[in-house]
Amino acid sequence: MELKWLEWAKQMQAIAQTGLTYTKDVYDIERYEQLRQMSIEMMMNYTLVSQEKIALTFASDSGYATPKVDIRGVIFKENKILLVREKLDGAWALPGGWADIGYSPSEIAVKEVKEESGFDVVPVRLLAVLDKKFHDHPPEPYHVYKFFILCKIVGGEAAGGVETSAVDFFEMDQLPELSAERNTKKQIQTLFEFLENPNKEIILD
Repeated sequence: MELKWLEWAKQMQAIAQTGLTYTKDVYDIERYEQLRQMSIEMMMNYTLVSQEKIALTFASDSGYATPKVDIRGVIFKENKILLVREKLDGAWALPGGWADIGYSPSEIAVKEVKEESGFDVVPVRLLAVLDKKFHDHPPEPYHVYKFFILCKIVGGEAAGGVETSAVDFFEMDQLPELSAERNTKKQIQTLFEFLENPNKEIILD
């Protein structure tokens, strides 16, 4: 579950960002800037990240504050699930990443699977929409929704990409070290339930 200080820091940042977007009062602007600075200092106090980097990545957005969206492609083959090895941490994950402006969730899944695994796929159905704060991921400064989309291979061949170094299929009881930032063992195990029961209802947090 999410750490309480991190939840507060995110909420403070969101309130400040939204307030700065809509207020015209100079005094309110000053107060929202102070609130945003407090959220940055809170993040600094509990992490090893510099104030400049936190301000750039955590507190630089403008407009109404909304969650980020992470799209993951789920591909089964011969009772195994497709995973890619991330260059960043050397661990394994479902192919996927942040949603891009101008693409639908299904288009993102197809795009990310191709870029990270080499396979051409078509989307089949949505399996789950999860709020990252309810799952055993490492703490992070963003509020994230995760979409898991079942896909079917129609071409291509296994090949790493710019962000991935290996591609393989794994049985449920032989999963490699997973990139916990991207997916958890429990999430992967839950996805295998759709292999056993294709009519299983969509999972929503």
